[in-house]
Amino acid sequence: MAKAKTIYNCQSCGASHPKWQGQCSQCGEWNTLVEEVVIKKSQGLGERKTLSTAEINDKLVSWNQVKTKKNDGQRISTQIEEFDRVLGGEGEKKGIVPGAIMLLGGEPGIGKSTLLTQVVLKIAEQKLKNPIFYVCGEESPQQIDLRINRILAKEQKKISKKNLEFVTTIDVDELVEIIKIRKPSLVIVDSIQAMITRELSGAPGSVGQVRESTNRLADVAKRLHIPMFLVGHVTKDGTIAGPKTLEHIVDTVLQLSGERTGELRLLRTLKNRFGATDEVGVFKVDEIGLAEVSNPSEFLLEHAKTMEPGSATVCVMEGTRPLLIEVQALVVKSYLAMPRRVGRGIDLSRIQVLAAVLQKHCKLPVENHDIFLSAAGGYKVTETGIDLGLAMALVSSLKNKSLPKNSVFIGEVGLLGEIRRVNYLDRRLKEAKRLGFKKVYSKETHGSVRELLAKLKL
Repeated sequence: MAKAKTIYNCQSCGASHPKWQGQCSQCGEWNTLVEEVVIKKSQGLGERKTLSTAEINDKLVSWNQVKTKKNDGQRISTQIEEFDRVLGGEGEKKGIVPGAIMLLGGEPGIGKSTLLTQVVLKIAEQKLKNPIFYVCGEESPQQIDLRINRILAKEQKKISKKNLEFVTTIDVDELVEIIKIRKPSLVIVDSIQAMITRELSGAPGSVGQVRESTNRLADVAKRLHIPMFLVGHVTKDGTIAGPKTLEHIVDTVLQLSGERTGELRLLRTLKNRFGATDEVGVFKVDEIGLAEVSNPSEFLLEHAKTMEPGSATVCVMEGTRPLLIEVQALVVKSYLAMPRRVGRGIDLSRIQVLAAVLQKHCKLPVENHDIFLSAAGGYKVTETGIDLGLAMALVSSLKNKSLPKNSVFIGEVGLLGEIRRVNYLDRRLKEAKRLGFKKVYSKETHGSVRELLAKLKL
């Protein structure tokens, strides 16, 4: 018989301790001890297990078997184009890879459970050999049923209830046994922080419980070729709660972000073993859940007022998709010893650099002004290709003059005031032309910010 016991290993130096303590006695680090399961074998010293021929053949998989395996490499479409785009794939073969473990994180109330419920309903419409499992870790089946009925009432669809089964357990060992017996088509675990194993004494959500539960679920998913979604909580810093090894265990890490009071939601890929990590899915909140936005540029420019001082249109790249968004600036005289620099959706350090460039190379008096910059629609911009648009919006607000109508600004601004080239310029120009923008200002038209300001008489 194999007897299980637990020890506490330091995540910094690897030292083992029989019980938990705040500080590691070996390296002196605090709060680094994590509970782990150790299986103590009852075999005597020097005794070694001998594998039979049948056991060896069971553990070996020939390459020929992999290539001829039924449905190998075929993805399962979620029937939500924006979701499939993020999961990766080529052409029509996009979606969920069989046997993949996908971790979906996001702030409370951002829409993680709602989005996965919509995915489940879309897949349940298809002909399935086995039902979908929805593990009720934080909600009861009755609560999930309310959300399902709300979604189905708007879409006016009827789905066979046999295609969806709720699993009412938080014991990961019980869940693994149920999966082995029933072999579902898809498993949704909401959430991984609610799962526990009785072999550990830690509370649900502790580092040891989260890691051990994920390991056991990943093992059964890979063995039986069953795709699995894990819902993950986030910390106050915005990172996924639990050990960093959690993100190493899974195949794909997805993050749903956006302002809770806004209607825009962005689904990004932080890690993807089966596709690119620079794609983004765009959704908007409606009365039933999350609706995909097939044309994000028109949505983000819906309320744009390009004729107002302080407003500029820029083009960013999200994966292979160009998006046009509006950036707004407000520059007012400051009465503080240190003028404020505030950004919403824009990094603070970028605002400070642009202000310094405008002050030194364009001789603009921004040193005694408060500067507020915002990306419209709650969009968070990380690309440097919007630098030129931000700089022009700042100057427009400072001088209270509007920028040319139907114009787009594309380019990175260097510390010497020069306009630098950006990647995928052809795609950006094509998107701007498609939406009716006639003037594009970039490195191809002007060499520096100062030259562009002189051209526009700002």
